[in-house]
Amino acid sequence: MLIEGENLQVLRILQKSYYGKVKMIYIDPPYNTGNDSFVYPDDYSETLAEYQRRTGDRNEAGFLNRQSLWKKNTKENGHYHSAWLSMMYPRLYLARNLLRDDGVIFISIDDNEAANLKLLCDEIFGEDNFESIVWKKKGGAGNTEKILGCLTEHVLCYFRKKAADIFNYRNMDRVYKYEDEISEYNLEGIEKTNSGIYERPTMLFGIKNQKTKELFYPSSGMRWTLGKEKIEELIKENRLYFDDEKKKVYVIKRPDDYSQSKNVYYNLLTDCGSLATAKDEIANLGLPREIFDTPKPTGLIKYLLNLATQSDSLILDFFAGSGTTMQAVMELNLEDGGHRQCICVQLPEKLEENTEAYKAGYHTIADITRARIAKVIEKLKKEKSAETQNQACAQFTLSPSCFKVWRADVADGAALREQLEMFRHAEKEEKTDAQTAMLAELLLKMGLGALGVQAIVKSETVAGLTVHRVLLNENRELWLCFEPYQSALKDEIAKARPAQVVLLNSCFTGEKADEQLANLQLELQGLGIALTVI
Repeated sequence: MLIEGENLQVLRILQKSYYGKVKMIYIDPPYNTGNDSFVYPDDYSETLAEYQRRTGDRNEAGFLNRQSLWKKNTKENGHYHSAWLSMMYPRLYLARNLLRDDGVIFISIDDNEAANLKLLCDEIFGEDNFESIVWKKKGGAGNTEKILGCLTEHVLCYFRKKAADIFNYRNMDRVYKYEDEISEYNLEGIEKTNSGIYERPTMLFGIKNQKTKELFYPSSGMRWTLGKEKIEELIKENRLYFDDEKKKVYVIKRPDDYSQSKNVYYNLLTDCGSLATAKDEIANLGLPREIFDTPKPTGLIKYLLNLATQSDSLILDFFAGSGTTMQAVMELNLEDGGHRQCICVQLPEKLEENTEAYKAGYHTIADITRARIAKVIEKLKKEKSAETQNQACAQFTLSPSCFKVWRADVADGAALREQLEMFRHAEKEEKTDAQTAMLAELLLKMGLGALGVQAIVKSETVAGLTVHRVLLNENRELWLCFEPYQSALKDEIAKARPAQVVLLNSCFTGEKADEQLANLQLELQGLGIALTVI
């Protein structure tokens, strides 16, 4: 699902439906190099509203001018770092809410804000939930003003609740030196230096060879890496090897034992693609190669997906850019037979007219995102037509609510009656695709989401009316109808017995509208069917 809109607002809207459901978040936010586009008030003696009126961010009616929300944050700005951190903080705070307990967020960043971003994330996610990844982005420094040529970028990693088994185990090609009647195996030492901060007297006990009854002790200046309890467990499982000649004790490591290892991934990524690879991937799709200065390769995102997701995981990227995350998810699903789902969010930020992308016909970054996703789907269908039947991307645009807002501050009787009369039609004036827009909005507000549920929404004609049937589970359905009510619909509802029915107040028209609604409420109540009237 691609959502075109301001990501802070989108994250707020996603809270109810996707709270605690996202397995992995990856974002590649603006690096705050002085050329990035976003704005926060730079004069903190003013209120936000005052600042926006002075700078033209609000029009005479008091409404925000959307396209002026994001501007360049130059290094001459006295609040250069503060503005960027103020932009990031609420977004990361809301993103944390969406993560599952075993969820993880990866954030690409360079040296400009890496230290500040870590402190910010420590506050939001907890410093105990931190891990760090270094990605080698290019092979040479090129032209640089720095004394040290920079070949790497950071990928900050924060867990919702850090635990050893959150990352997937990785199959590795191993060479085995030994073999017996059971299987191939290796021998792994269990000694470690016993000095300074590593000194632990309790790890100097003797281990008895069950065959010879001889006690083996660590070498001079060394200690065991395993405690007594673990050693006793290994003895019972016959997984210790005693070398009588060297007076050493080893753990027998068979293929199945390696699959239980928790430390098979490393934080230095040298073979996950580069900036040049990323630009080549964009060019191979028929898009201008230099659309972005620092795009990420799909190889990097796939590595993180393999690290942190399962085949049915939900992934979120709310700084979608060119849509690399979406492409990586689609390709990985085809590679391993998974059915991961992905939500990408991108602001329709205007491109400069002198850019290569604008000259190619793309006027906003969101235009590029949409185009890349469409080209990826087309490419995959050509390459693997049989396996790509479920490859699709639902597209949404953030827009004002389809429904009027109830004014709770109205106290005057006449004004209250006027508002009640106005709310006979709770929906705003009809617009293009009004039913689709109302359906998506209501599903989100009911906590059902737009991704996943969309696949099990059937819009069909029932009693002459368009009814949207949402499968909640094997035995429960939700029915939504936005067209004028017909009594025949009640009979169809009684036959189908959905768990809940949602209708608009404006569905009931004519002189007997109130009577129709009252009768329907009573009859559905008798059938145990919940009725919601908007």
